[in-house]
Amino acid sequence: MARLVMILLGVDYLRTRWRGLLWLGWVSVVLGVVAFVDALDNAIYFPMTPFALVLLLEGLATLVVARSGIGGQRTLRQVKGVSFCFAALLILAGHHHGHFVLSMIFATLFLADGLLQIVSARVVRFRTWRLAMAVGVFEILVAIFFYQPYPTHYVGTVPYCLGLGLIFGGWNLLLLASRLRRLDHNPGMDAADAVPAATAPTLHPASDAPDLKLWDGPPGPDEHALTVHVWTPVGSARGEARRQPLVDRYIAAVDRDGVISTGHAALESPEGIYISLYPAEEIDRSPDEFTRILRATRENDVAGKFQPDYQTEAAAWCPSTVQVRIRNYDPGRLRRFWDAYRQDTTYNLTYRNCSSTVSHALEAALEGASARVWRQVRGWRPLWRLLATPELWVAAQIRKRAKTMAWTPGLTLDYARALSMLADPRPSGWASMTRMALGQMRRQRQDWREAAQRAEAGQGAQAGNVASAANAGNAGSAGSAGSARPRGND
Repeated sequence: MARLVMILLGVDYLRTRWRGLLWLGWVSVVLGVVAFVDALDNAIYFPMTPFALVLLLEGLATLVVARSGIGGQRTLRQVKGVSFCFAALLILAGHHHGHFVLSMIFATLFLADGLLQIVSARVVRFRTWRLAMAVGVFEILVAIFFYQPYPTHYVGTVPYCLGLGLIFGGWNLLLLASRLRRLDHNPGMDAADAVPAATAPTLHPASDAPDLKLWDGPPGPDEHALTVHVWTPVGSARGEARRQPLVDRYIAAVDRDGVISTGHAALESPEGIYISLYPAEEIDRSPDEFTRILRATRENDVAGKFQPDYQTEAAAWCPSTVQVRIRNYDPGRLRRFWDAYRQDTTYNLTYRNCSSTVSHALEAALEGASARVWRQVRGWRPLWRLLATPELWVAAQIRKRAKTMAWTPGLTLDYARALSMLADPRPSGWASMTRMALGQMRRQRQDWREAAQRAEAGQGAQAGNVASAANAGNAGSAGSAGSARPRGND
């Protein structure tokens, strides 16, 4: 996650705050260790019930405002709300059953992630595969710790999880601070922009906030935006694909004839850049050879070629299945990446394929995207907003999984969608509900003022009519009295 934060906020913003990040990292690690050690005996001082109530309120509030999200944002917030509410109810249930179920859930998640990481590292053999296997073994040990009842008979599950979360979060902050300390400049800003500033996308805020630019949805067809094209394995299969949940979404699809389709990914910019790496000669993707060519080793390197443009590739194959469009990108950084990357046409099915190429290009184009969105905001607020955005954590997990396995079109699609929510931030549920509430309050006050003004005007008119009637009555009485007096004298 540290690398992703550096990409989105940029080194210029973070470099001046590396000391603060260092202190925050150490504080988080120390608090995590204290919470974890406190849960090792039966005398747990962690406030379980208040924590569960806060978790439940946050989950309910997230579910209430989830409908204000758009597409994947709405789904992500619904998942978050349900997860928070479920965990809070298990904590409030207390006794043995609630803690036991929660412990089994966390243990299974750690076990599954550790096993997946070990297997993928063993098969793919990327550059740091031994380190990835060590991390996988550590996750399995954590899973075993959660599975067995010692030492608190599952009562310390929540403090354990909170402590581990603080420790891992603090460790990420320490890594980020150490990297920033060693950097004296932003490598992405060494050269001048290759694209004139006039061609850069203009940011049009969708809200009236002076310091934050928000959009209500994805770019329209006529808007200046970067496009990520994805051909899913199922959508690009030559024949009818045999449905295999998750496998045909993230790895490959197999048609009725046994031919494997892994899909494809490409990136297109309005400045004329089209990035689409493909093997110069078709790779044998039969089931017998597919396991061998999955290894990220030099013997599996083949010659590759870059497609000229989307129209040519779509005409020769088929139109892309899904497109993800992003407004807020830097065409200069994308141009510099492309000029350097296209010098090497090597293709490897695992570590240098179409999906990894698009993901790296996307990261280059979005460097400093959050800093551009919040360029008028000072202090730590941009960092806190970024860390509090669920899409950041989703993007970090996708990036981690792709680095330890391989970039696939399915992972690239999810990664691009998550980054689009970070580069082109939509109004969050709380922001939308707050604006709606404030707008409704303003309209009510305006209606009350108009009603009061109408009432005052009506009372004034009624008072004028009464006064006119009274004057007329007084005048009539005076005339009658004048005519009666002479008769009395006579």
